[in-house]
Amino acid sequence: MGKLFILIGKSASGKDSIYKRLIEDPSLGLRPYVGYTTRPIRSGEQDGREYYFVSPEELEEIEASGKLIEKRVYHTVHGDWCYFSVDSDSFRQGSGDYLYIGTLESYLPLRDHYGADQVVPLYIEIEDGLRLQRALDRERSQEIPRYAEMCRRFLVDEQDFSEEKLKEAGILRRFNNQDLEECCRELHAYISA
Repeated sequence: MGKLFILIGKSASGKDSIYKRLIEDPSLGLRPYVGYTTRPIRSGEQDGREYYFVSPEELEEIEASGKLIEKRVYHTVHGDWCYFSVDSDSFRQGSGDYLYIGTLESYLPLRDHYGADQVVPLYIEIEDGLRLQRALDRERSQEIPRYAEMCRRFLVDEQDFSEEKLKEAGILRRFNNQDLEECCRELHAYISA
């Protein structure tokens, strides 16, 4: 079994852009570890690429199968959205490394499930003003912008990624995404090592 690298960070910290660059870098040879969600698909997303987009009924079937590793429920202004991870036979049996976009809440159960030696957190951070501007720009580009949800997520991130929680999770190494190119170079070097 290879390593599972998990990109972790507040909303609009650049995880999607970083993920795309790292996953497309042939020298790293990373494979996607795709999570699941019940939230609606956004413009430009594709089922099975960013997430597996499933119905609440499909989530219930996965839970009943015993393959669910962790589940997070977000009470959004549009209703409850679930994000979750499913035990992957391809990861367990494979020898390559995988890349996943997760949260602090998803990292801990994945680490406990697969083992601390196999799961490596990559914490992405960025100055809050720039992060808020990026979130606003992204939301404006959506067919149906959800500004209230964007604001809710921004505020909740302050609690979810508190210094205390990062310390408790053992997150020591951080990657600043002020400059995408520099951040990706640092991540490349860290993953390669």
